[in-house]
Order: sequence, then structure tokens, then C-alpha cells
Amino acid sequence: MLPVVVVHGGAGQIPKDRAELSMSGVCSAVRAGYGVLLGGGSSMDAVVEAVSLMENNPAFNAGCGSVLNMKGEVEMDALVMDGRTLASGAVSAVRNVANPIQLARLVMDKTSHACLTAEGASQFARSVGIPEVSQESLITEYARMRWRKNLAPDANPVECQMGKMGTVGAVAVDGEGNVACATSTGGMLNKMEGRVGDTPCIGYADNKVGAVSTTGQGEAIMKVTLARLILFHMEQGQSAEAASDLGLAYMQSRVSGLGGVVTVDPAGRWAARFSSQQMVWAAAQGDALHWGLWTGEHFTQNIGETS
Repeated sequence: MLPVVVVHGGAGQIPKDRAELSMSGVCSAVRAGYGVLLGGGSSMDAVVEAVSLMENNPAFNAGCGSVLNMKGEVEMDALVMDGRTLASGAVSAVRNVANPIQLARLVMDKTSHACLTAEGASQFARSVGIPEVSQESLITEYARMRWRKNLAPDANPVECQMGKMGTVGAVAVDGEGNVACATSTGGMLNKMEGRVGDTPCIGYADNKVGAVSTTGQGEAIMKVTLARLILFHMEQGQSAEAASDLGLAYMQSRVSGLGGVVTVDPAGRWAARFSSQQMVWAAAQGDALHWGLWTGEHFTQNIGETS
């Protein structure tokens, strides 16, 4: 069963013309993360590698594809958590970093804190030699178009959010049975400046139970502490898939929130589940690559094949 990597590229509704880019992106990311594990790397190495690739892919709402806030600027959040020690690191509202997930890992590895925000995170990035990048390098024409469209007086905010690309995340179990999670996002389209969602707060990994990376309506995910709720159900004996479904159903019934998760247990059993219309996801285990987009969709091929 080990090792395994599962990634998501965000829950919601992906425009038809961007679905193939998103699918290709998650498959590339999961291959990269799985390659790390096959080379003897840790689950933490694998999830950071997978998420970094998605941050570098403008098809996703993270890194260089991040959505814009009300002022037309990028503010990004990211988190990593190590299930072996429960060590975690996060950054929120960072502006001039190409790979917030790598900065989050450095917060975990190099400080005694769990989360750094905004200018404090930027100062820390400079102190550890992370190069600053311009806002312009993180803003795509697609993100600018969505931002302008949502500023229109007659804009439907729900429709505009549905057109956004997704938060990215990964969970993994390595050959030693250690679990880890990593999640990165540009947040909510046209959010207030300084808004921070669930990404740097709520992801969870614990070797005793499993790991979860969440995506969807951040405020709803925070209200029900979705990742920990799913792990609670797993502690009670539910499978990764059943626990994920229970957590998502509770969020929908209690706070009308939609979203998705990728979940693993320490034995390598995994799930990619969502209550939204779509969630692009991929997994690698054994010699198989798995992926899907719509509810009930699950494609499989030999991981050595190229298409």
C-alpha cells in the first residue's frame, strides 16, 4: 500500500476551456511527488514538491495563478504539517513569494512558530534567502479578467467564485508510514485585503490517524474544522472515504458549505471526495496513476504511460 501521494487542484466549477490544463497539472504534480517517495524522500518532501509544481502552474489558484483581492493584488496562504511530530508551518497574506509552500516549510523547520503573516512572513523570507518576486509575475491575464468581471455592478459573486481556479493541496504516506499534508491558495476572488481563509489554519496530519488537505469555501471549512472532523471520524473506525463523506456532508448541512478533500490513512488507504460540482484530483500508488474531475469519475492507467 505504501507509498502513496494524493493531490487536488481545487473544488468548485472549472471552466471547460481550463479543465484539461487542470487535469494535466494535477497528474504532473502527483508524478513528481511520487517520484520523491520512490527515491527515498519523506512524505513532507513529496507534498511540498507536488504543491510547488502546482504553485508554478498558472492553471491553479496558488502561486503564479492566484486570484486577486479587491485591490487587484495577490495575497497567498499556505500550510504544511508533519504527522510524525505534529510540527507545522504556515504563512498567510504573503505577496512577493513565488512558492509560499516552501516558505511555510521553512517556518516549520527554522522557527518556533506555527504561522507568520503578511510583512512578518516577508521579513522572514528575506532572512532565509527566499528571493522576492514582483506582484506582476504572479498575476495572470485570466486572474485580472476575473477580477474586473467581479467588480462590475451587476456581477453575480457566486457565479464569479465558481469560475475561479482551485486551491491546491497534497497528502502523502512514505515508506516509513509517516503522513504529511500541504495546501496552498490565492484565496477567494475579490476578497477584502487581509482576508485569510482555512488554508493556513485547518489542514491536519497525524501518524496515529491520517492526513487531510481541504479545498472549497474557506469560511465554512473553518467553522466545522473540516480536516480534524474527518480525522475524528477515522479515529472512530470510519474509512478515509466514509470519514471524508461524513465531514463534507456535515459542513453542507450545518453551514451550507461546499468543498472537497484528499485524505490518507497511515496504511496508505486514500480518498478524493467532494460535495462541490467538481474537484480535479490525482493519486499515485503502486504502478498506478488515478485521476478524476466529476463526481464518480475515476480513471486509472499505468504510471509509466505518458497519456
